[in-house]
Amino acid sequence: MKTLGLCIVAGLGLSACASGIGGGTTVNTNPNNIVTQYPVETAMLNIYTKQRSEKLVAVVGNQSASADIQITPKGSLQFNNKAVQGAEVNTINKVNDRITDQSVAINYFTLNPLVFHGFTDSTGKYSLSNQTTVIPKIATVGDSSKLMTETVYSDSSMRKKIGSYEQDWSLTRDTNNTAWFCIETSGNLLLSSDPAGTSSECYKINAKGELLASKVTLNQPSSNGSTRTVTLTSQ
Repeated sequence: MKTLGLCIVAGLGLSACASGIGGGTTVNTNPNNIVTQYPVETAMLNIYTKQRSEKLVAVVGNQSASADIQITPKGSLQFNNKAVQGAEVNTINKVNDRITDQSVAINYFTLNPLVFHGFTDSTGKYSLSNQTTVIPKIATVGDSSKLMTETVYSDSSMRKKIGSYEQDWSLTRDTNNTAWFCIETSGNLLLSSDPAGTSSECYKINAKGELLASKVTLNQPSSNGSTRTVTLTSQ
């Protein structure tokens, strides 16, 4: 599964996030009006498969960065000899209001249950996902799990492997009626430079699985052994 437009341009980390998507099952609260369970499958659908647009912004030093993201469902497709659904991820990155990069990718998935099978992108990359666990319809605050291993190839012939990375998910409390649903990636293989490091996409969700806010953190090791962290937020 391709996370939403990870890119490094002019020393800035640019990624993508989501807010304001509706739909899903409402989870009941306990007697203290504290929501303890959330529909994380609905949240995943809202993040990666539904029609939406989003803007992510950050300021690093004296530079401003933004990423404009458009998700467009593509309907029924074929991928790796399977009948699947597709969703296009179009990301335009800017630094100081100047376009520095644009990427287009398609995530491929099936429904009931939600399973991701891989992605292709405009540079020719071809990736296969081995989703090791089913994304639960409902999760409890504090839950976490391995999600998948992604293997990325230079093209659809799959003769040249670029690398692989792991993705996990977790659910943590934010307020009495919101939680942070996070996708953790073990390596930023889709970055335009220096793939070492990790990334975290976190989405504030409510009991319906709606996306209320988001934050994306990129951690990059430097040559002197320290780690540089860049955090981006939805606008």
